[in-house]
Amino acid sequence: MGSLSSGRQRLLSHTKLLASHVNQGRYEQALALFHVMHTSPHLALDAFVFPLALKSCAALHRPQLGATIHAHTTKAASVSNPFIVCALVDMYGKCVSISAARQLFDEAPQRNVVVWNAIISLYSGSKDVASALKLFDLMDITPNASTFNSIIAALSELRSGSPEALAFYRRMQVSGVKPNLITVLALLPACVGVAALNLVKEIHGYSIRNGIDPHPQLSSGFVEAYGRCGCLVSACWVFERMYERDVVAWSAMVSAYALHGKAEAALATFKKMELAKVEPDGIAFLGVLKACSHAGLADEALGYFTRMRTHYNVKADSNHYACLVDVLSRAGRLHEAYKVICAMPMEATAKAWGALLGACRTYGEVELAEIAAQVLFDIEPDNASNFILLANIYASVGRLEEAERLKREMNERGVKTMPGSSWVICHD
Repeated sequence: MGSLSSGRQRLLSHTKLLASHVNQGRYEQALALFHVMHTSPHLALDAFVFPLALKSCAALHRPQLGATIHAHTTKAASVSNPFIVCALVDMYGKCVSISAARQLFDEAPQRNVVVWNAIISLYSGSKDVASALKLFDLMDITPNASTFNSIIAALSELRSGSPEALAFYRRMQVSGVKPNLITVLALLPACVGVAALNLVKEIHGYSIRNGIDPHPQLSSGFVEAYGRCGCLVSACWVFERMYERDVVAWSAMVSAYALHGKAEAALATFKKMELAKVEPDGIAFLGVLKACSHAGLADEALGYFTRMRTHYNVKADSNHYACLVDVLSRAGRLHEAYKVICAMPMEATAKAWGALLGACRTYGEVELAEIAAQVLFDIEPDNASNFILLANIYASVGRLEEAERLKREMNERGVKTMPGSSWVICHD
């Protein structure tokens, strides 16, 4: 009896350590401990141990070891345990294929909500939202918040999925499932996608009433959402009441000011960020460059761009370069902007060339306009605005025949101007 009790204590102690390794991301150590536990003749592994080992296999992408553990669970007659099934589905989906995970799911004798969530999350994470929704509709048990969250997050990430994400959130409310922190974090990008300010306010109020609001990540999300949905006052209100401001919060506030054309406030906030010893990231510098663009601060933009790379070792991406090109172009320094494009370590984007082309119209620069337009015709062959811009530049300097020729070329290519459109959010 004493030996049995001792074995249980050892199993409990090892399981706690195993869980600690997994929760802290020490997956190699977790699998090493699992090997010790599994090879010990005095330890009878239970249903709490196998899911932790399988989660480690999934994190380290170890399908063969995962399959071996699967065989052990079958031998131990534990494979019918829903939590082990959930871990197996997740491991096969991440290490082998979703079809393998789906087969295991379909063959599972017991499927609780955790098992359903595992397979739905796999489909959602792979952007196959249609299959996730189909499975959701087939559920024979009540979904929980995690079920809704994975689908809302997946829809929010789709190019035109914001309205569907918001509709699915309403479906969640109707079903009586209570949204949590993950729900709100998943919803904010969808709100921003359609500039649904009223919904941002609604979920902000919900988060305050339910004690979710103080979470730093969520507060930063609200600063960004309010800023991008046109409510700078609310963005400032949330920011000023944050106890802890990380780089995400500071960057969101800088970007919000920049978006609203408040260049002085954006640059002042950036300076406060530096004084607070918070190291700025690429997003913060992008906000600063946009602020300089709105205010026509070309020299300052060049200074910030240099500091970003040399002082903070932040690698400039295509968005930073495009913004710098925009600053210089707006200031009439078109040839400098063109040199920046030519010196880019990556392929210049349509944003950069478009900024140059737009400024060429403002300043009547035909030669650079032709260079920019020809590149844009290749990058965006169906974008009518590039043809129209160059045609207008030709017309503005009296080269009417070339303007007409360009319009004919546009028609021959079948390039058509797109009608304007907007989202309308209906509130029942």
